This record gives sequence, structure tokens and C-alpha cells, in this order.
Amino acid sequence: MRKVLVLLVLALLVAGVTAQAAEKKMKIGFVYVSPVGDAGYSYAHDVARKAIEALPGVEVKFLESVKEGADSERVFLKMARNKYDLIFGTSFGYMNPMLKVAKKFPNTVFMHCSGYETSKNMGNYFGRMYQARYLSGMVAGSMTKSNVLGYVAAFPMPEVIRGINAFALGAQAVNPKAQVRVVWTKTWYDPAIEKEGAKSLLDVGADVIAQHQDSPGPQEAAEERGVYSIGYNTDMSSFAPKAHLVAPIWNWAPYYIEVLNSVKDGTWKSGSTWNGLAEGVVDLSPMSDMVPADVKATVLARRSEIKKGDYVVFSGPVKDQSGTVRIADGVVPSDQDLLKMGWFVEGVIGTTK
Repeated sequence: MRKVLVLLVLALLVAGVTAQAAEKKMKIGFVYVSPVGDAGYSYAHDVARKAIEALPGVEVKFLESVKEGADSERVFLKMARNKYDLIFGTSFGYMNPMLKVAKKFPNTVFMHCSGYETSKNMGNYFGRMYQARYLSGMVAGSMTKSNVLGYVAAFPMPEVIRGINAFALGAQAVNPKAQVRVVWTKTWYDPAIEKEGAKSLLDVGADVIAQHQDSPGPQEAAEERGVYSIGYNTDMSSFAPKAHLVAPIWNWAPYYIEVLNSVKDGTWKSGSTWNGLAEGVVDLSPMSDMVPADVKATVLARRSEIKKGDYVVFSGPVKDQSGTVRIADGVVPSDQDLLKMGWFVEGVIGTTK
């Protein structure tokens, strides 16, 4: 009898442990530099987070408006100490703080967006947004009457410079007279400053406003002046329906789910991922009815070429602002060249500082 009772207790204990293991959820954290309600960059990541949250067996949390630097390090440290299995840091300035924390917590997988550092348990990823930027430039170049396109830009770093250059090349592909004037805000998310930046460009004759900013402030400024705009991150047409022509947009959900599954099944490996139109990470929002049918057809045809690999943005010849050939005729720049791009193409008015 005693033996039977012991066996019964052991069976119950094993069943309890098995049940606990079955109930254990994978803990996933997201850290954003701006509020999820920004309608832009962080919002796009948060749409993907919600897709993950709907999956079984996961516990997902996020923190928004986390400043780059020491603040982000504290957030990553707290998540790691709380035994998160997977942590996504979605801003460039999170790179070094995340790397520092990753070295202390080898059992947690860290993923950094838009950076270049890696370690055994930290990878990085981004999207070839310059491909969609080029296409939006084609729209802008087709719609301008003044041939002056305004670009409200965040920080003078390769990611942003590369996007401005692609936008300019797209505009010039359909309108060789188009020029792009750049104003730097030195902010990722500040609606008031971004809106004022757009107004300063409108004051010098820009009749299409584009942006590398997280708020719809530049879109609103364009609508108030009765001109066109090109959004970013998400479809911003609801904020400026009379101005918004199109937007280069992000779609992170498929990639995030892929990373989650690789961590879960033990196949995840550190590395760098840079996906584009072909993988669906970047794309264009629907084009406005204000865009003529022939322009839409031209842009969508080029989109198909880029997606298939039949057309490469930045294939030479490409000249810089001084007229010097930076990418020779027939040359396709390497990813490393693109990732460290620090010069403006011909036709861009502004400095890279």
C-alpha cells in the first residue's frame, strides 16, 4: 500500500511539472523610441507586435518612448533579469546599450533594428527602405510643378542619407529637373519641430513634402498649404487626405514571426538581415486617386522590376553634389557601401552634417 502511495505521489509530481512546462510561455519584449501612437515608425513595429501577441504560447510586452542611451540600457537590463527569451530593440541608438546587456545574459536572444553590431546572442536586422523611397520619389517627381521637393529629415546618418538619395534618384528618373531640398530636425519624433521643418521648405518653393520622421506633422503642414506630401512608415493618408500621395511603409510581422519561431525551435543564429521589397518588409502604401493612372502604372512597373531584381537602385553612374562620379557606370554598390553612405547625390540641396 505504501509503495502504491509513493508511486501515486510521484506520478502527481511528474504530472504537475509537465503541466507547468506546458503552461510556460515564451517571453518577448519590444522597446520603442517613440510612442506607439506616433502613426509612424514605432506604430509600424507595434502592429507586428500585436500579430505576435495573437499567437499561442507567448507573453509579449512593450515599452514606448524609451530614450536612446542609458535609459534603454536600464530597460534591456530589466527585461533580461526578468528572463525574457527574446528582446527587440527598434532604434539605432539602442545598439551599444543592447550589446552591453547581451554580453551579460547569454541565454537571452537580442535583436537590434537598423544597427551593425552582433554578438553570439545578438543579431541585427533592417529593411531596404531605400527601394520604396525610390518609388515614392518617382511619384513626387511626377507630381511637382515647381520642381522643388522638400524633405524633412531626422539625423544626418547613413540610413537617412541613403533614403534621401534614393528618393532623389527616383524623382530624377521621371523628372530630370527635380531637386530635393533637405532640412534636418535632429529628432525622430517631435510633431511640432517636424511641422515647422516642413513649413521652412514650403517657404522656399517646395510643392511636395517628403519625410524621414515618425509623426504626420510634415503631412499636415503640406495639406494646410494646399500642396502634396509623401508619408513614411505607415499609410498616413488619413492625416492629410488632400495632400498625401503615397508612403514608403514597413511590414514587420512576417519577419518577427520568423525570428520568434527560430528562437522557439532552437535554430536561431546571430547575423545581419537586410530584407526589401522581395521579402515584403518594405513596400508602398496605396497611391492616392490624385496620382494619374499613367504615373501609377510607371511606378508599379518599376516596383516589379526592383522586386524581381531586374532593376537595382543606386546602380551606376551616380554623381554626388559636386558632380563627381561616386558610383561608376555599370557598377552596383555593395551593401557595405550603402550602409556607410555619407554623401548626397547630384540634385540634393543641403549638407550631410
